[in-house]
Amino acid sequence: MSKVEDFLTKEEEQLIIASIQKAEKNTSGEIRVHIEKTCEKLPVERAQEVFYQLKMETTAAQNGVLFYVAVDSKQFAIVGDVGIDKVVPNDFWESVKDALITEFKNENYLQGIVNGIEECGLKLKTFFPYQSNDENELPDEISKG
Repeated sequence: MSKVEDFLTKEEEQLIIASIQKAEKNTSGEIRVHIEKTCEKLPVERAQEVFYQLKMETTAAQNGVLFYVAVDSKQFAIVGDVGIDKVVPNDFWESVKDALITEFKNENYLQGIVNGIEECGLKLKTFFPYQSNDENELPDEISKG
């Protein structure tokens, strides 16, 4: 892969954004996706750095979730804010991670990300249900590094 911009088409990016918006209709959780070319450290460490660079810790309920993908390194991580970690069971992220892995193994990256976002939204609904006065606190966009 020569450039991060080549990882997904504009149409695929719009499908991911639509899946974020759909998931956020069920939960007050805030979901973002970050894509970069390589990861020089453990993916979860890099994902945590990006989480703070994107100021995702600023949500009122501290319930932001970042899907981090390092394209050429073939690595990903999912990190949630402290508000999520305080209330969910230890294995909370396993099914979300599995939703990505299954598709990523077959190089179906778009479907893996969409499946992960959908699973995340469903699971977050239990702990952070959508409220009628919810604000979209973080932009529904894909960041790139």
